[in-house]
Amino acid sequence: MESLLNYFENIPSLHRSFILVGGLTFFWILEGLFPLFRFNYKKWRHAAPNIFFTITTIIINFALAFLLLKSSDFVSDNQFGILNWLPNIPVWLFITLGVLLMDLIGAYLPHYLEHKIKPLWMIHLVHHTDHKVDTTTANRHHPLESFIRYTFTLMGVFVIGAPIGIVMLYQSLSLVATQFSHANIKFPKHIDTLISLVLISPDMHKVHHHHVLPYTDSNYGNIFSIWDRCFGTFMKLDREKLIYGVDVFPNEKENGNILVLLKQPFQKYQKSTTIPSKK
Repeated sequence: MESLLNYFENIPSLHRSFILVGGLTFFWILEGLFPLFRFNYKKWRHAAPNIFFTITTIIINFALAFLLLKSSDFVSDNQFGILNWLPNIPVWLFITLGVLLMDLIGAYLPHYLEHKIKPLWMIHLVHHTDHKVDTTTANRHHPLESFIRYTFTLMGVFVIGAPIGIVMLYQSLSLVATQFSHANIKFPKHIDTLISLVLISPDMHKVHHHHVLPYTDSNYGNIFSIWDRCFGTFMKLDREKLIYGVDVFPNEKENGNILVLLKQPFQKYQKSTTIPSKK
């Protein structure tokens, strides 16, 4: 486990690029073999805006990478944060706690707040207006959202006391996990259910992309399903009933236009329809 941590402390940029491109390629191929929905669309055309936003996210993360390194060095040098305040624990537990807490503070928390705070929701809306959710949707985030997520990642480093090895390991796992959970793939339902006991499975996350409330405001998890189960945000919906997008922004053509998507956060807020709960 120490060698794993050492590897991610010094992971080459080429290896990180391979994880991104390799993951996209793998799940892209898998979507063709075991699709959940047989979308009637031109896959490359659909992917264009999503890849554009993937590139903007990479640029922003690369430009701000020094902040993560400086922050991790600070907490390690000053023994600051939860991990540094714990008694001596095995390396495997140190890594597991670090990744779990990074998932909570760096992903679940900002995702939850983006759905509850109107200006943040309008920024996050770009991710939800995709009508053909597939593995490329994973990184469909407005540049402003990339800054928001980065801020919470930095906060996570300070609160957790995460060394750079754990940060890089978490980000690599997060990248593959989101590509997996967004991928247009279909497992047998009992397999998907088993996966969702620990990890965010494709069926579990697709509920989050249903076009109306309360489903849109559920299943916020990134890697682990534990946080949705702990905080009462876990919901189920039969995958055959899924309708992607957001009901108050239904124009699929506009939602595939990069310029429109860049301006989307500045449109007038509209509240999605809520389906009454069954009692």
